Order: sequence, then structure tokens, then C-alpha cells
Amino acid sequence: KDANGHAVRIPGTCKSLKAIGWYIEEYGIAQISMNLTNINVTPVHIAFDEVCKSAEKRGMRVTGSELVGLIPLNCLLDAGKYFLKKQQRSAGVSEKELVKIAVKSLGLDELAPFDPNKKVIEYVMLDGGNKILIDNNLKEFVDETASESPAPGGGSVAAYLGSLGVSLATMVANLSAAKKGWENQFDYFSDWAEKGQQLKDTLLFLVDEDTRAFNAIMSAFQLPRNNEQEIAARKTAIQDATVFAIETPLKVMKTAYESMTLIAEMAEKGNPNSVSDAGVGALCARSAVYGAYLNVKINTGSLADKEKANTYVVEADKILQQAIDKEQAILATVTSKM
Repeated sequence: KDANGHAVRIPGTCKSLKAIGWYIEEYGIAQISMNLTNINVTPVHIAFDEVCKSAEKRGMRVTGSELVGLIPLNCLLDAGKYFLKKQQRSAGVSEKELVKIAVKSLGLDELAPFDPNKKVIEYVMLDGGNKILIDNNLKEFVDETASESPAPGGGSVAAYLGSLGVSLATMVANLSAAKKGWENQFDYFSDWAEKGQQLKDTLLFLVDEDTRAFNAIMSAFQLPRNNEQEIAARKTAIQDATVFAIETPLKVMKTAYESMTLIAEMAEKGNPNSVSDAGVGALCARSAVYGAYLNVKINTGSLADKEKANTYVVEADKILQQAIDKEQAILATVTSKM
């Protein structure tokens, strides 16, 4: 405050941040309250780190923090990656693990329990009433697949195979990043592990997306057809749903094939003790591409626009052949290293 008792703004080390601090005598601690006005300029973890640095200069330490309101998921994911890299650990871990690391590193659970489901905007917005396939455990997923229900079917299983394949390669990347004596390659493998996590998450999303595509076709077929207008609307809905059911497995094909670049890198340059894992990853990825290919083919047969259908088939044929060739190249590398 100035001589007249008015608050004075003092420039600090962080931009787009407003903060005030005071001492609480009854608790014997100092508290800093901050408003981040632009998290793209000063992220949460940078602001927290600056407070820690200031405290250390004064012979003190930060004992915890509290979040008032909700926080975007990306803030915690970025924080988790930041603190992992400070520890020279690969940031290519799951979303759940990144959130856990961010919460612990920021001290968000020191003053009171921190429940991400109640504090992260995206999690709060999720409809908890609709359980998705990837929320099942392994046994539940298998049991649901084996039931008399037609979904989940081959498309969802193909996407899940792809997620397993890229997960194996991501594991190899993480193991390689942590390998003793390979410290100079840490960034290389950590970056690949992060890429693997992104591909894995995309494929997991496509597990449920393929089932949604199938359900959309079933819903379209159930539309009324009591007059010409209803018949026309039903026909359009069926064709739109069919396109959705083609483009979804086609995306599975593209994503699974993209993951084979990572798998090939790990087979060639990753921890040699895990080369067989890269090989299994290649088998899963090729199977994912092939499985999704079958779904593209069967659904194009129902598409009225035959020229468009042929375009899809030509693209799918190309990706399939590329995946088969890539698998053989990866397995040759794997075999040579065993």
C-alpha cells in the first residue's frame, strides 16, 4: 500500500496474472491468491513454480494449493507433462496419470481431497449416465462382444486392437526414455511416447465411435415410412448413416497405419530388450487396419452413390497394402534383432 493506504500494483515475473498475498497469524502461514487472466500466457504450473521460487528465496516452502472453481483439462495435462520433464521422466503417459501427477505436483490435494471428476470442466460435463465401451474392464468388454448384441462388432474390436498395438510401442518408447545410459536420447523417446498416447486415445475414441455408427444405421432403418416424405427422409438418413459407418473404420485404418511409423521406430531404435513387444504391436496394428478394411468394404456395398463408394474402396485398398508392407518390414527388423 502507498502512504494513503491505497493498494499499489507491483509488476511481477508473470504476465496475465493478478495476485495478492497476506499473512494469516492464527495459522502461522502466508497465503497468495491468484487470478490467471490468460492461461495461454501464464499457465497454472508456471505461476505455481514462480511462487515456489519466491518462497525458497525467503527460506520458506509452498505447503499446498487450492483451486477455486473449475479448471480446463489441458491445464492439468500440461502441468503433468511439465513436472515429468523436470524429473527427466517421459511425458508419454496416460491422461489419468498426467492428471494425478499434476494434482500431486501442484499440491492440490494437500488442503483437501481433490476429485478431478468434480473439478475438471470436461469431466464435469460428461454424461455419467451413458457408460461407453472403453469404460468397461477387459472382461466386461469381452463379455459384451460375445453377447447376442450385434455391437460392439468387428469395427470396434479392430479399433481396440489398434490401441493395443500403439500402446505396446508407447511402452517401448517410455522404457527407452528411462534406459540408463540413453539420457541423451530422452527427448527423442519421450516425444514419440507422447505421440503414441495421442494415437492411442484416438483409437480408443473410435472403439465407441464405430458402435455409434452401427447404432445410427439401425436407428435410420427404424424410421417411419408411412408416406412419400417419410420414405424419402428415411432413405436419406440411411445413406447418411452409411457414410458415417464407412468413414469411421476408414479413420481407424488411417490411425492404425499412422501408428506403424512409431512401431517401426521403436523396433529399429528402441530398447532392444523390448523389440518383441514392438513386433506384437505391428501385428496388432496390421490386424486393426485389416479389420477396419473389412468394415469399409461391407458398408460401401450399401452406399447408393457408387462413385463415392469406389473412392472409399480405392483409398482403403491403398492403406491396407501399405500396412501389410509395413508390417513385413517391421517384423524383418524385429527378427534381425532377436
